[in-house]
Amino acid sequence: MEPILDIATVVRSTGVTSRALRFYEARGLIRPLRTASGRRAYGSGELARLDAILTLKRAGFSLSAIAAMLADRKADLGNQVAARLAELEIRAAEIAETRLLLQTTLSRIDRGEPIDVATLCSLIRCGDETMSEEKWQAVVDRYYGPGEQQHWSDRKALLPADFDPKAYAEAWKDLGARIEAALPLDPASPRAQAYLAEWRALLEPFTRVASPEMMAGASRLYDRMDEWQSEVEAPFSSRVWAFVQAASATAG
Repeated sequence: MEPILDIATVVRSTGVTSRALRFYEARGLIRPLRTASGRRAYGSGELARLDAILTLKRAGFSLSAIAAMLADRKADLGNQVAARLAELEIRAAEIAETRLLLQTTLSRIDRGEPIDVATLCSLIRCGDETMSEEKWQAVVDRYYGPGEQQHWSDRKALLPADFDPKAYAEAWKDLGARIEAALPLDPASPRAQAYLAEWRALLEPFTRVASPEMMAGASRLYDRMDEWQSEVEAPFSSRVWAFVQAASATAG
């Protein structure tokens, strides 16, 4: 007869907390049996699935990726592994940049430079900004040729002299976060159209100087956010972008 374990025994034998087991169950990753009294009971099949979950988690796979792999015996593991490797390469580059920054800072301290916490924070922020710019440039290089990028640069020169890129980027993040918090939202509703009006007003500095080709190119870039949003910090999510497109279609 197949051994059946209660949740307390599984916790003791695996080291997984009962809370984690319930979370995996809520996500559909495991499906324990129920006793007549309603208590969870784990057979060999669920224990094998739990072992697979924990093993794949050690390699850094997300729970959604693990669910997809366990749900389909013919799952394309090549794509899943390649995606995970790409994530690790990005993380490795970030770690290498941080390590170099800290080594350089330590060398300056060893030379007697008076570096305090505020200076260290400034150095880290500068490093983060540089890495972010390099990542965005890599994405831009993937979707725009040199001529198109030069066209963008020429047009951006037409922006007002007092244009503040950092403040503008923060305004986009704020709007994106507020729309995200409001979703789901009927695109035709007054509230949705108010968000759309705010979106268009924020976009106005660029619509004023951008050519139709530039605007179309930007739309194509964000239509393909799923291809690059894990590489850089976008000002809004693909969910927000899809909402704005739907609200725009409703507004005409």
